[in-house]
Amino acid sequence: MLEGLSNKELSRLQELTILFMHDKVFEGAHGLAISQHMALIISLQACLPVLNLGMDGYDGWTSVIVYPAGFAPERSITDENGVVHRVQTDLSGESWQRGPVVLSWNEVETAGVIDGHNLVVHEFAHKLDMQNGVANGFPPLHKGMHIKDWIKAFTDGFEHFQHECRTGKSPDIDCYGATSPAEFLAVLSEVFFERPDVLNRNYPAIYEQLRQYYRQDTLMRLR
Repeated sequence: MLEGLSNKELSRLQELTILFMHDKVFEGAHGLAISQHMALIISLQACLPVLNLGMDGYDGWTSVIVYPAGFAPERSITDENGVVHRVQTDLSGESWQRGPVVLSWNEVETAGVIDGHNLVVHEFAHKLDMQNGVANGFPPLHKGMHIKDWIKAFTDGFEHFQHECRTGKSPDIDCYGATSPAEFLAVLSEVFFERPDVLNRNYPAIYEQLRQYYRQDTLMRLR
């Protein structure tokens, strides 16, 4: 995922990683001891999306909680009749608005495999999405980007992707992205940084929007 970065970019990534490790608190859950090496692996991946954006997108929270493996928090859900149910959902990561990022280490430690899946990028894409409120697939855009272009690219792409997933034709992209616009953005961010060729081949308009948003041309870099 770091292949193709120039010496200048690698130096900037190192600086951001040091800042991230200084600003954030890494906490192990279920007895997991967080080593410096583990914190470094997480931090490098977390800082790649903000390589040309800076750390402002990660302001307002401090904790990165790491579980040894997947976790299943119990939560209350109220149905349409007002009945409260206690449910447990298996997760490998989650991000809270103004709260922690939660990761499972068994997913993070295999991130060196370039397969279009990256849990850290996924959860930190949610954090960037949350800068203007709840995660909804519409983060604050930069000057020079056009809202109508973002909305058209992602709306058309999301509808097409949902159809492809329903019919079993997903183009090498995790169909978890079809569950909501927020997950669509997070999943496609994973693909943007790991398999930009797949993203550009299937959704070139979205690739272009993410290229402008992250201010990185991963397709050119990873060639």
